[in-house]
Amino acid sequence: MEFVALPKDDLFLKKMNNYLFVILFLMVACFFTWSENVNITRGIKIVGRMGVMISSIYIYKKIIKHGAVNTMGYKNSFSPLFYIGYLFLGLLSFMWSTNPGFSALQWFMTFQSFVFAYFFIKSLKVLDTFYKGHTIRLYHLLGNTVFILQLIFVIGMWVNPDIFFRLTNGGEEARLGGTIMNPNELGMLAGVGVACLIFDLYRFEKKTWTIIKLLVIFYALYMTGSRSSLIGALLIIFFHINQTKRQGLKLAIVGCVLMVAPFAINQIILKGGDKERMEEILTLTGRLPFWQALITEGLPREPLLGFGYMRIDYKEFFQSVHTYPGKMTHNTFMQVLMNLGFIGLSVALFQVFFTLKAFFTEDKETRLMLIGILIPVLINSFTEFGIFGESNYGIMFYQLIIFSVSFKNTEHLTRLQIIHLKKRRPEFYDAIPQ
Repeated sequence: MEFVALPKDDLFLKKMNNYLFVILFLMVACFFTWSENVNITRGIKIVGRMGVMISSIYIYKKIIKHGAVNTMGYKNSFSPLFYIGYLFLGLLSFMWSTNPGFSALQWFMTFQSFVFAYFFIKSLKVLDTFYKGHTIRLYHLLGNTVFILQLIFVIGMWVNPDIFFRLTNGGEEARLGGTIMNPNELGMLAGVGVACLIFDLYRFEKKTWTIIKLLVIFYALYMTGSRSSLIGALLIIFFHINQTKRQGLKLAIVGCVLMVAPFAINQIILKGGDKERMEEILTLTGRLPFWQALITEGLPREPLLGFGYMRIDYKEFFQSVHTYPGKMTHNTFMQVLMNLGFIGLSVALFQVFFTLKAFFTEDKETRLMLIGILIPVLINSFTEFGIFGESNYGIMFYQLIIFSVSFKNTEHLTRLQIIHLKKRRPEFYDAIPQ
């Protein structure tokens, strides 16, 4: 049977939409360094995220209490199981970590977002099952979250540029992000926002407000100067162009891209044709020699199980004779290799494989949304923290993706669940399988 959303459920669903938006916004915002005070930052990142995680459990319980039951089973089980295996191996690595305290802190923050993602997506899946026809969508919640955060930075860059801009290349280049967020990570967030808000162009008849949001996000993306994020955003756009059958929308998007892309590529990727900056591109700003040194010098020391969760050397920084000192690898798969060795990398690669495989079991809208979110997150994984790196919101987005392909409705009701539904939603009782 179908449990459809009735007019009397409108207020409840509106509240749930607002609650889900608020906790998602706060969870993402808690990854930013909003204060230079170390204690305040730690409080936000640890205590704040703990509060948001607990709130996700509360909202799930509230949905159940209002008139739903937990009939969620599991599908594509290898995706979450291999991720749990990765977390378990990370937990075990405290025993051989070269800094157990740092490993434990990083693991705990990743586990926090893992629990949050579980209950957040489970709440959406339960709403899909027991309030069919509702308009709450992950892409809308996440798109609006990104828009508000990018708007804060766009306003901040004009109001207080000293905080919201980061000077790089000897002070020659100012990039949006400042001390609050790594510009490349902020650019990746912009890419996720683009991937999500494009779906509102499909869904809403009035597109003006959505277009304004996208323009703000693209402006923020440009100001971050992130090459990888720009490439990700362009890939997302062309991906959607290829999917849509609406010629008018397709021509409009292509026209906008053709106008903006040459200037953006020249300024962000080619850096205005500067010869020295072009040489940086060929080495991925020093990443390639760093990775080579990690493989040839660092990995042979601990090849099987690595240096411990989020550790890449016996010391705080890895440094070769010909490379800069680094505390992280700027490549999420290299990070796993150094953290947990070849065993950990094998678990991570299998996990990614089964997650991608699971996309093909979803309906078209969900599949396109998940691919769109994954594109900027995966591109970021090859140059920054990524999905298996130090704690960042890219990990949380990937965890949301994992659980989006892991739940299914079993349609099996226990006697207690039937009694609960009779009490909360008596209008459906006669149609409930007894």
